[in-house]
Amino acid sequence: MKVRFLLVALSLLGVSHPLSAAAAEEVVVYSARNEQLIRPLFDAYTKQTGTAVRFITDKEGPLLERLKAEGAKTPADILLTVDAGNLWYAAEQGVLARVDSKTLTENVPAHLRDPEGRWYGLSVRARTIVYNPGRVQRSELSTYEALGDPKWKDRLCLRTSKKVYNQSLVAMMIARMGEAKTEEIVRAWVANLAASPMSDDTKVLEAIAAGQCDVGIVNTYYFGRLMKKKPALPLAIYWPNQNDRGVHVNVSGAGVTAHAKHRDAAIRLIEWLSSEKAQNLFADENMEYPANPRVKPHPDVAAWGAFKQDTINVSEAGRLQAAAVKLMDRAGYR
Repeated sequence: MKVRFLLVALSLLGVSHPLSAAAAEEVVVYSARNEQLIRPLFDAYTKQTGTAVRFITDKEGPLLERLKAEGAKTPADILLTVDAGNLWYAAEQGVLARVDSKTLTENVPAHLRDPEGRWYGLSVRARTIVYNPGRVQRSELSTYEALGDPKWKDRLCLRTSKKVYNQSLVAMMIARMGEAKTEEIVRAWVANLAASPMSDDTKVLEAIAAGQCDVGIVNTYYFGRLMKKKPALPLAIYWPNQNDRGVHVNVSGAGVTAHAKHRDAAIRLIEWLSSEKAQNLFADENMEYPANPRVKPHPDVAAWGAFKQDTINVSEAGRLQAAAVKLMDRAGYR
């Protein structure tokens, strides 16, 4: 009866593999990534290593608050979440520990990891321009900033400023151009909106395809998901700023918790997630780019074309996030 009760309790907590006497180790992961994205990875890791992986999924905010509330009593060994802004904030709140790993520094480029080693990017998402090729000539496009040009009046769609993805984009623009210039650009975007900011990237894409607007800014994996379902939609990707800083990129990533009970095992799991064997599993499921530059993206993703990415450290998205939120509010970007 006790064993049955334990197995039921663990399944309610989102356990990938029940603990057994045969398992030499275990790792507990708090994940803001959906179960369908991470379970295949953890299953593959357990099969290869024998290490049991238990995981709990939730939104990034509640997971962070849970880690803070649990303190030294937390069972979590790893925090896995999306957006460098969220990873930076978690590190600043003291819930992540520094990890010095030769494997991780070799597998993850410097601009995709915390300069202090508290978290490492594991997959890359580009936030780029998407347009309706029936209504826009590719030659009309150039940079994020140029979407503020008067020619795009009533032709631009954007997701709400409340989403961290746009906060990170604006934060990186501040890092590159300063607050005054970035605010001028964001105000120009707002002036060009064809509709009120939308709740998610898919709605932006659908509005562009329907002719409600002609151009917008979205994460590439939203484009990939929608086009997989509806390949005939009049949508195309454009890589902006190729003559200067490059396309804005962000990461999903992970860090070892400050009070990890299985620290060494946690490091080994993150190292494995950065490896060539695991990277495609991690990135392909959500149509993202591998963080490890030695790994090629899925053919459907590669078909979007190569691009130059902005190599400013993605931790700036967190450091300047508060400034970005205030700036967008001043500019009337809701």
